Amino acid sequence: MDVRRTKAGLVRGRRTAPEIVAFLGIPYAAAPFGVNRFREPRPVQAWEGVRECQEFGPIAPQSARLPGAPFWSPGGEDILTLNVWTPATGSGPAPVLVWIHGGAYTFGSSAQPDFDGTALAGAGLVVVTFNYRLGFEGFGHIPPGAEPSYPENRGLLDQIAALRWVRENISAFGGDPADVTVAGQSSGATSAACLMVMERARGLFRRVIAHSAVGPCYSMELAAETTRKVAAAAGIPATSTHLTSATPQALVAASDRVVDDYRQDPDSGPRHYNPVIYGPVVDGDILPDDPLSATAAGGSEAVDLLVSHTTQEFWLMDAVGSSAKVTSDEQLADFAQAFRLPADVVPRYRELMPDSPVHDLYLAISGDLLFSAYTSQLAERHAQAGARVFKSCFARHRESPEGVVRAWHCADVPFAFGNLTHESVEFLIGGPPNAADHELSQRMMKAWVSFATAGTPGWSPLDGPAPPHVWGTADSLTGAQNNTAARALWRHADFSPLRP
Repeated sequence: MDVRRTKAGLVRGRRTAPEIVAFLGIPYAAAPFGVNRFREPRPVQAWEGVRECQEFGPIAPQSARLPGAPFWSPGGEDILTLNVWTPATGSGPAPVLVWIHGGAYTFGSSAQPDFDGTALAGAGLVVVTFNYRLGFEGFGHIPPGAEPSYPENRGLLDQIAALRWVRENISAFGGDPADVTVAGQSSGATSAACLMVMERARGLFRRVIAHSAVGPCYSMELAAETTRKVAAAAGIPATSTHLTSATPQALVAASDRVVDDYRQDPDSGPRHYNPVIYGPVVDGDILPDDPLSATAAGGSEAVDLLVSHTTQEFWLMDAVGSSAKVTSDEQLADFAQAFRLPADVVPRYRELMPDSPVHDLYLAISGDLLFSAYTSQLAERHAQAGARVFKSCFARHRESPEGVVRAWHCADVPFAFGNLTHESVEFLIGGPPNAADHELSQRMMKAWVSFATAGTPGWSPLDGPAPPHVWGTADSLTGAQNNTAARALWRHADFSPLRP
């Protein structure tokens, strides 16, 4: 049956496999422009007849152009849409997996080929992916003005609206609204961690899968400073009147200029090395505290958690040219000082990687600082609060004619979704997949399905600082073991919200 009934009206999908139907571009909230711009998501207006939902909806304003995915162009305003993959004749109700895409809170969409839900739906899940507001539209701070204040964390509010749509509608697609797992990678994983501790999201899901969660979150002071810089780059005063009157394309362009300024300025602190200027803001209301602190305090103990990270996260940023070049001991010392790293971090990494050049040390430390250590602390604090937590890491690598294919950021996602044959993912996984890759993908998919179905991925839950379950072949364990040893250095690192 390719037509289903939602609360707002009938939708027609299309077959993506003989037994799988995809319903694409279903609106879960009204377009966040016009009177709705910078506001909490508003209800979608019902429609008459059958709505054709066979193509992805417009993506959020951004400048990125990702392989195989649509590009943003001004004019496509109905960006708050979601997609459902479900068995055509399922007996239901099936567990639901809701995916939050990553992209530094600034780019990306649910239309990326590696997020296609066909394979996971064939393995027994109902899969939901969605778009949400990004960049300044979703996470920019707007100072108080004459009108009622604009909420922080609008992107997170969109995510909650999507989850509410799932609760109210997913049974029509064969899904169980009482058995929802939220999954995400990178900024999508940290979004999921934020949802775990947000009162507005309570009861909307029971499990979380977080791959390569990135931290920390931002303070109100840093969000306000970012707004001042973006407004200056746009040539407007940093007031609510001027910011809300600026076009989305103007704010995207201004944000890109601010990011480029940080990249060009070695004295600009942490943002020179990681120029991500938007993210969840700890405002004391929508997001009352950062996920690590709130999790440690027991704010999410009812949620089962499965975390993972890759063993060479930051090598991707170097490969795509978004990382600073740190090639001398002096530059490495400046980097360590900018992030206020513990004094023993650089010397211990030299011991772990004695034959590596300085730039590789920098990439290893950066990846662990931003992703691996934050992900591990989230897992350990959640377990200490009494929750069930499972850890894993992605260590798969192989030789290619161009060199070693690394276990870098994002490489694990196509494996977990079962989407290894899309041409657009070849860069991430290092070329066409081989038989071992397909076998690894099947095992990772099985773990996700098992966790979403029964609350266990197939290995024991975390009990103390144990090593993670390793995804990879026997010859890839050295990298994972080094990463495990390195994590001990970060146990007392400060991941409190970033300040100016």
